[in-house]
Amino acid sequence: MQKKASAVWCGDLKTGTGSISTETGVLSNAPYGFVSRFEGGAGTNPEELIAAAHAGCFSMALSAQLGNAGLKAQKIETNATVTMEKLEQGWTITEVFLQVKANIPGANQEAFEKSAAAAKAGCPVSRLLNAKITMDAKLEN
Repeated sequence: MQKKASAVWCGDLKTGTGSISTETGVLSNAPYGFVSRFEGGAGTNPEELIAAAHAGCFSMALSAQLGNAGLKAQKIETNATVTMEKLEQGWTITEVFLQVKANIPGANQEAFEKSAAAAKAGCPVSRLLNAKITMDAKLEN
């Protein structure tokens, strides 16, 4: 399986502009640039997209782990926060924090924590990132 996305960049780092697109068309020429990446301006940025990908991947992985334990979630809500820091070698994604809330009928805390830990370790995006990945997972029943 392969998934594709593309980016176009025009100009220098600080005043240039770019766009990001996905093969599905969900993102189609979504604007990004220095201001959206480093100064909180309008548009998207690679780190935001990594956070979205990690949140989505983890939620699906948790659903799979719960299924393996004979459980089914009514709702899994995951927020991912990507931290990027300027290190000696340059800007680096150093951490991802996953904040998870799940409503799982019949689940106990131990089963939930076991499934969440397995999902965090086994999610393909988690395995891709060479960063510290932390998590706060809450079972809401």
